[in-house]
Amino acid sequence: MKKVADILLHKGSRITSVGPETTVLEALKIMADQNIGSVMVMDNGKYLGIMTERDYSRKVILKGKSSTDTKVREIMSEELPRVSPSDTVEFCMQLMSDKNIRYLPVFDNAGLLSGIVSINDLVRETIRTHEETISHLKDYLHSGL
Repeated sequence: MKKVADILLHKGSRITSVGPETTVLEALKIMADQNIGSVMVMDNGKYLGIMTERDYSRKVILKGKSSTDTKVREIMSEELPRVSPSDTVEFCMQLMSDKNIRYLPVFDNAGLLSGIVSINDLVRETIRTHEETISHLKDYLHSGL
């Protein structure tokens, strides 16, 4: 059974973060430049929350706010469930489905932020696992011929 640690191994544990006083527009530019859908909100190395494209669309655009005047701290999601590297891909998928979320912050045993997993990461890992299984089954079938 694949774990969050396997995902972080494949994608890396690089964390893109902004400070809470960063404007939403600045955060969106960073997200666009890196082709990512979220940024962690950190203050002096302490995790505060996450700002996602969904936060932007629902808490800025739909409310008629300005992305140049609104600070990330005003719209970030703060109460996302946390997962650990030892949690399974299946557990994360169920958690995301139950909570209707697309991102999960990953914390190590010491409580330090060690990465983030997205629904896309989980789907990619699931596909990779299925492809490995198919390859092994093909090898098994061909070895018996």
